Amino acid sequence: MGAMSARTQQSQPSGEAVHRAGFACFVGRPNAGKSTLTNALVGKKVAITADQPQTTRHTVRGIVHRDDAQLILVDTPGLHKPRTLLGERLNDVVRTTWAEVDVIGFCLPANEKLGPGDRFIAKELASIKKTPKIAIVTKTDLVDSKQLAEQLIAIDQLGKELGFQWAEIIPVSAVGDKQVGLLADLIVPLLPEGPALYPEGDLTDEPEQVMVAELIREAALEGVRDELPHSIAVVVEEMLPREDRPADKPLLDIHAFVYIERPSQKGIIIGPKGKRLKEVGIKSRKQIEALLGTPVYLDLHVKVAKDWQRDPRQLRKLGF
Repeated sequence: MGAMSARTQQSQPSGEAVHRAGFACFVGRPNAGKSTLTNALVGKKVAITADQPQTTRHTVRGIVHRDDAQLILVDTPGLHKPRTLLGERLNDVVRTTWAEVDVIGFCLPANEKLGPGDRFIAKELASIKKTPKIAIVTKTDLVDSKQLAEQLIAIDQLGKELGFQWAEIIPVSAVGDKQVGLLADLIVPLLPEGPALYPEGDLTDEPEQVMVAELIREAALEGVRDELPHSIAVVVEEMLPREDRPADKPLLDIHAFVYIERPSQKGIIIGPKGKRLKEVGIKSRKQIEALLGTPVYLDLHVKVAKDWQRDPRQLRKLGF
């Protein structure tokens, strides 16, 4: 398939191992297996996975530590045809990220024919000239070898059609762990030479507050996605250890606001007699405690931020 780029082949002075470090991001339609792949590579669940588009809004990074390299995985929000100011801003974030990383991995499920969504992303990729692009064929455990071969050819063609060459085309199955190591082996030579950028042991540099907000948002969206597709933003106002607690019985106080766009959505989130909000609190509190490894007191309030998706000032305040 794609030839390795020439710069990776330069011979090193013998006996001197080169260390590389750099950034990669995985792109692809929702459900193309991006988060699963990130988790398989990092070997620990870092990103918050969900089958819904646009759930990972922030740069959740996983870090792969190797003797010869450090690979930092940057997660970009999904690229989509924007309908609101938020949509446009997300797309700008995506393009900027793509231009700044060292490698872009385009995830394409082996069991689905290439569709308009894939073409839309590939076309955008074609416009980013300098960054090496690898096609990662995911979910290979779901197809036979004939189907896989057809998909590999189709992907090769797609690059040619749009006037670029894939640096690599790699079939993987993160579920079966097939070739996930090989994937890292093929990404590493495309990274620039240099020392590690993060201390050993760091798996994610996502600020804990953002991860906590994301967990609350996920729990709040559960079961009401159709009514509130993404008109929910969560802001963690503060996270403070409760004072005068014995060292062996710490408690973390978390105060968070769930922002919605219209007063009519308040009832959906809170539920009859506040039952739903209570469930959201219980569910997200358990996940937050698992994430942070400490007991948590979660204080949740619902606020209306009128049409926040269209208002630049609100967007800034909510962290977009």
